[in-house]
Amino acid sequence: MAKGKKNIASTVEELISPVVVDEMGYDIWDVEYVKEGASWYLRITIDSENGIDIDDCEKVHRAVDPIIEEADPIEGFYYLEVSSPGIERNIRVPEHYEACIGWEVQLKLFSDVNGKKEFIGELTGISEDHEDVTLLVNGESITIKRNMISKANVYYDFDSELNG
Repeated sequence: MAKGKKNIASTVEELISPVVVDEMGYDIWDVEYVKEGASWYLRITIDSENGIDIDDCEKVHRAVDPIIEEADPIEGFYYLEVSSPGIERNIRVPEHYEACIGWEVQLKLFSDVNGKKEFIGELTGISEDHEDVTLLVNGESITIKRNMISKANVYYDFDSELNG
């Protein structure tokens, strides 16, 4: 039985990777085990070069549910959710930052950098030690420590879509 939220998520990812990645051809973007209100959720986020639709989520759900049930890494009741990362996908781990280089991202910070707690710009890099990320904001390169970032996600300007 796996202990701890991170251990459960990584244990589940190890269990399902051979089926989801090797057999089904999807990428696992993220696995989270989180409590919301009184309920626990095991969230598996999948991606592919062709995008993800509801049928893909259902296929993966049906494939991984028996694997997780048999291994039984989670005590008690939880909800299993399989979804796409979406257009404004969360960026949490170094691999996410690497995958999103060249994309417009939004960073919300725990404390001010250059007098601001939020930046929107092109993600231009992540340091080799994964401690710093670099954004291009209005033509200026800004480096921010990853441990200062409270939330990071791909940014999509919905207003420009409506006004375009």
